[in-house]
Amino acid sequence: MAVEQQIGWLLIVYAVAIFGTSVLGGYLPELVRMTHTRTQLVMAFVAGIILGVAIYHMLPHAVTAIGGPDSLEKALFWLMLGVLATLPLLYFFNFHEHDFSDEHIRQHDHGGQVGASLKPTSWAGIALGLGVHSLTEGIALSSTLRLSEHSTAGIAGLGVFLAIALHKPLDALSIVSMMEQSGLSVRARRFANFGFALICPIMIFVAYFVPSLFGPHESYIIGCALAFSTGTFLCISLSDLLPEIHFHRHDRWKIGIGFLLGVGIAYALHWIEPTGLHGISPGG
Repeated sequence: MAVEQQIGWLLIVYAVAIFGTSVLGGYLPELVRMTHTRTQLVMAFVAGIILGVAIYHMLPHAVTAIGGPDSLEKALFWLMLGVLATLPLLYFFNFHEHDFSDEHIRQHDHGGQVGASLKPTSWAGIALGLGVHSLTEGIALSSTLRLSEHSTAGIAGLGVFLAIALHKPLDALSIVSMMEQSGLSVRARRFANFGFALICPIMIFVAYFVPSLFGPHESYIIGCALAFSTGTFLCISLSDLLPEIHFHRHDRWKIGIGFLLGVGIAYALHWIEPTGLHGISPGG
């Protein structure tokens, strides 16, 4: 019972903290000057954490929750579905552009093409793509917390929470920056920022309680959902990292160090999170 109470409090704390970091991201342009180099380093660091959390935390937990001799195959199947579901969002909505610094715009603005490509509704595609991604983030965190109810002591879900909380400001920054460049008012940007910040916390609570409706299949459902979310995390992290390594030769070593630091932190969180996560047995 003590563990379940702890999980309940973590659920609330994580949801509030994620909401706060997301809202903060919408105010970043007013609080600090996000230069091109700073943005790239932050992106590489966060991408490393997301990738490390997906591999070291989410995927093993998903395999354990699914259970059975073919649990790895099933987990990889759902992981690939997560990747395939994310790729069209990235392609059609290009929602993972985080760098809106003056240096980046000048570097990629050939004959005014960048400014000409911005339509008044361009921000809507970004918001839609990031909104869908926020749903999978909520599923990932809630699934991890559900699996931690029957584990040993530790800070459950810390790795997944950290990956989401550090990434949310970049997502909010993308929406607000695109809305500003599209000419929308400050009031509209504030409204969108708070609305976007609510998506993931709401999904955390929904996805935490819904699997219990499936009775004896609860653990399997959670495992598949977590594996699917793992695929989205992999796709998102690599979409942040690979273009920076390919196109920014001048900062490649800095980006590499930031990325490796993020992966190292994700791996080190093994020592803080609960050990011995198990699938949920039928009936609780």
